[in-house]
Amino acid sequence: MVIAGGGKLGGSGILEKFVELAGGKKAEIVVIPTAGTDMYIAMPKLEEQLRRMFLDLGAAMVDVIHTRDRAEADTPEFTTPVMTATGVWFMGGRQWRLVDAYDKTRTLAELRALLARGGVVGGSSAGATIQGSYLVRGDTSGNTIMMGDHEEGFAFLTNSAIDQHLLKRNRKFDMFPVLQKKPHLLGIGLDEATAVVVSGSRFEVIGKSYVAIYNSRLNTDQFPMLSENDFRPFHLLMEGDMFDLASRTIIQEKNQ
Repeated sequence: MVIAGGGKLGGSGILEKFVELAGGKKAEIVVIPTAGTDMYIAMPKLEEQLRRMFLDLGAAMVDVIHTRDRAEADTPEFTTPVMTATGVWFMGGRQWRLVDAYDKTRTLAELRALLARGGVVGGSSAGATIQGSYLVRGDTSGNTIMMGDHEEGFAFLTNSAIDQHLLKRNRKFDMFPVLQKKPHLLGIGLDEATAVVVSGSRFEVIGKSYVAIYNSRLNTDQFPMLSENDFRPFHLLMEGDMFDLASRTIIQEKNQ
């Protein structure tokens, strides 16, 4: 998975990494813009722009698929591009639109199958949050409500809640009430132009800014000044830092 915090991704290396993981010059990518508004979806030449975004980075083939109709998302015809894809990218917008369109459909099943066969799922902003199991900012009335009327994400990253635009929009403390009610979750806050690349039970940070990890035990081998039971409200990671999702510890910090 490539999970990005929104904003302008150009120059961050995030899209390039996604294409590389999807197969580089052999990559067959599907872009899903469904989190966007109807006005955004109807923009002239949007499909062409989304295709060029990845073709210009060397991908072999790019399809764009979109529906608001869950029945259509449950058909073999709609899901055919995902069945053969090596990578799928979710655009930004509001994450609840993705739930309304694709939850419990054949499309979602094929996305899970893509990951199972070694493909990559990526996304930015709403396309990041949807990959967690708990859907923060999923309320249809506004994106300032952390625990709203949509609470289930696609759970590609299990037992997690993923927030975005972390520092740019001063959201670094917004995860606290979620974890007070659901302390089993790993909270991940991504700033703009920054992503985590998840492989197996670990992730690495790439991009220009910071990733916040909430309610996780620090690796006391690397931080001997801290007691064994010491916790911090959140810990910031930057490019090159790595995190073990199984033990919830930092396994490397390049800049320490």
